[in-house]
Amino acid sequence: MTSAGCAIGLGNVWRFPFITGKYGGAAFVLFYLIFLVLLGLPIMVAEFAVGRASGKSAVRSFHALEPKGSKWHIFGNFAAAGNYLLMMFYTTVAGWMLSYVFKSASGVFTNLSPEEVGGVFGQSLANPAEQLIWMFVSIVIGFAVCLRGLKNGVEKVSTVIMTSLLGLMLVLTVRALTLPGAASGLSFYLKPDFSKMAENGIGEVIFAAMGQSFFTLSLGIGALAIFGSYIGREKALTGEAVSIIALDTFVALMAGFIIFPSCFAFGVNPGAGPGLIFATLPNIFNSMPFGRFWGTLFFVFMSFAAISTVIAVFENIISFAIDMYGWSRKKSVLVNFVLVTVLSVPCALGFNLWSGFQIPGIGGVQDIEDFIVSNNLLPLGSLVYLIFCTSRYGWGFKNFLNEVNTGSGVKFSEKIRVYVSYILPIVILGIWVVGYIQKFFVK
Repeated sequence: MTSAGCAIGLGNVWRFPFITGKYGGAAFVLFYLIFLVLLGLPIMVAEFAVGRASGKSAVRSFHALEPKGSKWHIFGNFAAAGNYLLMMFYTTVAGWMLSYVFKSASGVFTNLSPEEVGGVFGQSLANPAEQLIWMFVSIVIGFAVCLRGLKNGVEKVSTVIMTSLLGLMLVLTVRALTLPGAASGLSFYLKPDFSKMAENGIGEVIFAAMGQSFFTLSLGIGALAIFGSYIGREKALTGEAVSIIALDTFVALMAGFIIFPSCFAFGVNPGAGPGLIFATLPNIFNSMPFGRFWGTLFFVFMSFAAISTVIAVFENIISFAIDMYGWSRKKSVLVNFVLVTVLSVPCALGFNLWSGFQIPGIGGVQDIEDFIVSNNLLPLGSLVYLIFCTSRYGWGFKNFLNEVNTGSGVKFSEKIRVYVSYILPIVILGIWVVGYIQKFFVK
């Protein structure tokens, strides 16, 4: 559940619906599911294997497994940086979700016009105090859970959050599917229309599906390696990875069952972009009977998805200091609480006081941080894990296969060695290069 909490986040319930809407619905989903298995599964298994075999977090795992005299352990520093960078902007977005629970419950959106609803989000971003306060609240919640330890804190709370998340989704899905006009949303979501792919460009849609399947699992920065070190040797790792990906996919697909019927029922454009959640969906809840209740429930669900990832990545960050310096959990929590809070300030202020700080072709503070993580550390980090696990200059495929297949459950087949050793690394490099081309050369 904790590993699933790390993988399941705003990429599932925020990014997946609007990117699906942008690229034509069911046809995009079909390609997304294919690439989730082809790309996501082998990389997740590799991270788990390195974590379990070493018994360490990403900053020390390569030290334990690398050939003598090699320098694979240097990557541990980049993995650690990736976790900190991810939280530097993710805590702010988690704060947005928490603030919308409060706004919805207190009736802020009641009787507002669509333009006024959209304006609430803009006003929130422009208020530095509000941004800092809710960012700070998300950090406090995350570290407070981690302070209680792995069993009594992280695992227990993650299990409650994930169970509640799934329960909330089922309730919201039933409500969305019973709305008048929901059938049109279901048709858009479930019936592939490849002509809509042609409108956007088949190549662009396929690449977007590859990117979404790749980034939704938080792979490549060792965020899952620490949870691999917690998995007992009685279970084969492929089965564990399959379970997590299945749960991750279930949450993403269910988010679509909530959002698309609702959009079509109330005439909202499902391809409205990142603002779909904050600037558009409150209008849907305003149109529903008991809209304040349903809106609050929806943003509680969004907050659970965000906080589950915050807790999981904080656990990873805490383990870095424990592994590297031998600190107690309490000391690591306190030091990292201060560090993450300070590092998260630029993103919170990047929408207001520091909004003038921009890098051409990338954007403001949040865009820069996201670009470093999503366009660089995640794909290149995944490449490192794959090469390390399959190359004779790294840990080696035989050692990797023995670790992965130890225990009962689904086994990793030796027959796909060529794919994971040569084809998949080329695909990842392609994703990285095309990401740059789209970012800086395609307008």
